[in-house]
Amino acid sequence: MADYSDILRHGFDEYREFINPAVAERAALAGEPLKVIRTEDGRIATAKSGWIEDLHGTQAFGHKPVPIVRAMQEYLESDAPSWYPARVNPFAGRLARRLAERTGYDNAFFGCTGSDAVEAALKLARALTKRPRLLALDGGYHGCSYGSVSLMSPGYLRDPFAPFVEGAAHLPFGDVDALRRALASEDVACVVVEPIQGEGGVRQLPRGYIDALCELTRKHGTLLVADEVQTGLGRAGLGFLASENWPRRPDVALLAKHLGGGLMPISAMLTRRELFESAYGAHFASGESHNTTMGFNALSAVASLAALELLTPELLQRVVDLGARFKTALQEALSSSPLVREVRGSGFMLGVALDSLDHPWLSFEHFGFESLEHKSVMAPLVCHRFYPRGYFAFSCGHDWSILRMQPRFNIPEERLFAIPEALRETIDYLEALG
Repeated sequence: MADYSDILRHGFDEYREFINPAVAERAALAGEPLKVIRTEDGRIATAKSGWIEDLHGTQAFGHKPVPIVRAMQEYLESDAPSWYPARVNPFAGRLARRLAERTGYDNAFFGCTGSDAVEAALKLARALTKRPRLLALDGGYHGCSYGSVSLMSPGYLRDPFAPFVEGAAHLPFGDVDALRRALASEDVACVVVEPIQGEGGVRQLPRGYIDALCELTRKHGTLLVADEVQTGLGRAGLGFLASENWPRRPDVALLAKHLGGGLMPISAMLTRRELFESAYGAHFASGESHNTTMGFNALSAVASLAALELLTPELLQRVVDLGARFKTALQEALSSSPLVREVRGSGFMLGVALDSLDHPWLSFEHFGFESLEHKSVMAPLVCHRFYPRGYFAFSCGHDWSILRMQPRFNIPEERLFAIPEALRETIDYLEALG
């Protein structure tokens, strides 16, 4: 067995020195479980604070899930190649088939990140419709490459990178009239939406807006793209895809995050074969006009196939049932706190909306971060107090007043239902300060 002790002793400092000192400094200042030294039973452990239950959401089956590790080991011990020079990879073919069986989409493009999937969708929309405009919703988060960041809501995650892709713009969240006016010009290639906005504050699309979105995009020949990087694969407790019960299936659905079982980077753009061929099937060369070199590697496909095996109907139903009970338990535990506005979301994608404390010291400006004075300090403070209790939760990227919690699908019930009381005690502490 390889000895990684030297890396675990020095690699954290090497990250700070050679990769991104700002990230390392932020994690240290926030008191995050930084120096992770081992995993066991799906959890992580640090030398300082002991076991941590990760509520970040990327590790849907826990850290280093044994079935996926074994599938990858068996593949690596075989003599099958991982990369195929002609890029016709049989493992990617099998994964595409399995996804088609689970979703009804009969065409797949594989990348390495959610941003890759978004870029593929934007290029498909432009190639197919020959239209210039690309629309997303205020509060959206669609990745960090240029097309995807152009759809990002204004703020620190987007503003430094202007100018953006021409034609990219935003619509007000949930505003049917604004949507109708935007599509009436019939120059919109696609509208990209999240069924539940993650970084935007765990905001679920209103049902009336979904109905209008499905009707108006069809009427005006605009591609409807469901960004399910965060909500898909059962996370939202609304089905394998959160959009599968919409009045019509979106033209494109995007997956990533735990598609690779938390171990391999992979994303998928799912669409209909007829749309893909209309966009790219005119001649041989155009079929490769959007591609990624390593996006179709076999090892990622093997990990994803193993992940799909774990996503049984029983496990997905567990997320539905436990998610509803967990949300109720949070509401009951937090209902009397004047700092808690609401508990929102569904399945294992939940958010707690927090009001600010009336305390002159509890602000980013007081802590010396004047550039963040417009940001809520509430969710970061709750997270800071929550880490030593054994839970890694986090703030929404666009709204730091929202605490996000996305447990692993197989979290033991006793650990899940210990969270509401621990969170209430954490919030009570902060409430007493104010």
